[in-house]
Amino acid sequence: MFRLLFVIFFCLAATPWAAAVPNFVWIVADDMSPDTGAYGAPGVTTPNLDWLALQGRRYNRAYATAPVCSASRSAFILGCYQTTTGLHAHDVENPQPLQAPYIPLPTLLREAGWFVTNAVAPGTVRSGKLIKKGKTHYNFAHDPAVLFNGDDWRKRKPGQPFFAQFQIAEPHRPFPIPEAYDEAKLRDIKLPENYPDHPLMRRDWYAYQRSVEMVDKRVGVILDQLREGGVLDNTIVIFFADHGRPMPWGKQWLSVEGLQVPLIMRGPGLAAGGVEDRLVSLIDLAPSVLELAGLPIPNWMEGKPILGAEFPVRSEVFAARDRCGDAQDRIRAVIGMDHLLVKNFDPSLSRLNWSGYKEASYPGMPLLRLLGAAGQLNAFQAQWIAPTRPELEYYDLKADPAGLHNVAASSANDPLMKRMQDAMDQWIKATGDRGALPDPPTEPTLEEIQRAKRGDYERTWKKRLKKGEPTDAERVAWWEESYGLPPKVIVP
Repeated sequence: MFRLLFVIFFCLAATPWAAAVPNFVWIVADDMSPDTGAYGAPGVTTPNLDWLALQGRRYNRAYATAPVCSASRSAFILGCYQTTTGLHAHDVENPQPLQAPYIPLPTLLREAGWFVTNAVAPGTVRSGKLIKKGKTHYNFAHDPAVLFNGDDWRKRKPGQPFFAQFQIAEPHRPFPIPEAYDEAKLRDIKLPENYPDHPLMRRDWYAYQRSVEMVDKRVGVILDQLREGGVLDNTIVIFFADHGRPMPWGKQWLSVEGLQVPLIMRGPGLAAGGVEDRLVSLIDLAPSVLELAGLPIPNWMEGKPILGAEFPVRSEVFAARDRCGDAQDRIRAVIGMDHLLVKNFDPSLSRLNWSGYKEASYPGMPLLRLLGAAGQLNAFQAQWIAPTRPELEYYDLKADPAGLHNVAASSANDPLMKRMQDAMDQWIKATGDRGALPDPPTEPTLEEIQRAKRGDYERTWKKRLKKGEPTDAERVAWWEESYGLPPKVIVP
């Protein structure tokens, strides 16, 4: 039906349809917080992203619906919460086809006549290998040949509008180890106060910042490609990240660090230098594209168009974290204009809940435990590595923008906190949140998943240290050597 409408419109139009509707480009970074110059982040140089913000609109309050890639990506490509569709568990081992009525945005556009592509940012090299395929990492089965027309928007028919995704692999770990360190930049790094000021932590953060600068360079290459194709000024370019930075309390956590993302748009209809401070969710992107494309927004989409005549009126957005690989959990969050409410459904778990991926990839994980055991964390930092966590967390984002100081205990009688709890309960019920349900029978058991992930973790450390279960001290020493630091003995 969509295809038929397009053909009729295209045949009747006096000029190519591309002159009447914009093209769309999504540039998606992997694991990045709003750490660019335009967002005021110190220590990074991001001229291309800063130009994009200067020429378009910067969103200061944009949030992912999940702090991990596959759950978040499954949500924003469909325009609805991953907990509604049952796509909430990260990195499912045996993804199944989407159930009716859900249809991915690329399919809706392709059936309406758009040329739809997905590509990795040109020239992407990771671990010495040229990456050729753009990431999807959805929690549903799909055939890329059906979902996309290809990987190059320039192969479309003359005048045909296009929707192109460019996937940027950075700043996903592993970060490239810098060959040298700018000592001034190292000194100027401002670590969040829940992270220890340790040389290893600083060098890891430094490597993350350099990876963010690589994101900016890749954005520049993509913008040049659009300029050379003569389509930049007729294209809505949308840059965002799938979730927050890959640090111990960022990725996989319903924290400001894990959920808040950069969102920058430029194109026809967007005035230069715009700044939007109202709440936005990444599930708003799909309905926004459909509205600008002149296509109907399915009633099952839970996102709201944010680029039309009226900005959606909302007092909160929601987010969820469920099983991440081998790390079983269930957490829900309500993000308001000035407050963040988090509910941990299993308070017996630590914030440093075991994750084979994190334990193999994040130097901060063993470092935090080692410093904690040695009494080298301050009281505030030490509570972040406690073996348990509170059921409710409540953060005053006006006084504490990073959302680090839990004031739930002193806010028990706060009517706003109660209202946010009610909003969470209503959202869980209204959306049919499937997070409390067990994994589908098509998936391996949790025990099988955890055994497999543990095996991956052990193989990684056997390659590095010739032993599958090194101590935290041995792992920290390995990371220090990797980052060019002399091993520093930390004695518990």
